Amino acid sequence: MNLNRCCRCGCFFVSDNSVCPNCAQKDQYEMNHLKNFLEENPNSININDLANSTGISSKNLNRFLAQKQFSDFNTQIKQL
Repeated sequence: MNLNRCCRCGCFFVSDNSVCPNCAQKDQYEMNHLKNFLEENPNSININDLANSTGISSKNLNRFLAQKQFSDFNTQIKQL
């Protein structure tokens, strides 16, 4: 296990994850919300509109969309 800095809040923690235990639940909630939104809205959308529609920050959207579980949706997202 390594000393890491949380991608969400910036605190230091010991784990192999990219987010601290306090932020892990928020991450999971936002990833589920994003997946549901993308499944229900199959039209192309850019990151800024996606952030406004979901309430998820652009920083976190980019982090989530880089994960394998969202690879099917990448063609749906327009880059600015």
